[in-house]
Amino acid sequence: MIEKLSISPSEETPEVLFDASAETFVLKGRSYPEDSHQFYKPLLEWFEKYSENPCDKTNLEIELDYFNSGSVKKVFTLMYLVEDLMEAGNEAQVTWKYKKGDELSLQKGLEFKKFLEVPVEVVEI
Repeated sequence: MIEKLSISPSEETPEVLFDASAETFVLKGRSYPEDSHQFYKPLLEWFEKYSENPCDKTNLEIELDYFNSGSVKKVFTLMYLVEDLMEAGNEAQVTWKYKKGDELSLQKGLEFKKFLEVPVEVVEI
């Protein structure tokens, strides 16, 4: 089984916990790194490797308080990888969590839900 990927949050980057053994795949916090490609590259690479031998069920949970456009593009790419799992016959979904009153985050979650084939659950917290 693939080793877990755990990254502590910073002022500009979210907490990352991708742990296949616990079936836990979480992005949480703020995401506005100066170079979103550099930050998200290892996450996308990890998920591509995980996709070779995924869990029975994959639920990517995303709870971003703040995000920039570069982060949105990379998160969307990550969601496409989850969608690929579903299209390959695996059980998969995305849970987009947003804080009550955060209309921008709510709208972004609904947008993802509209454009992706994988189920996207938009949850107020």
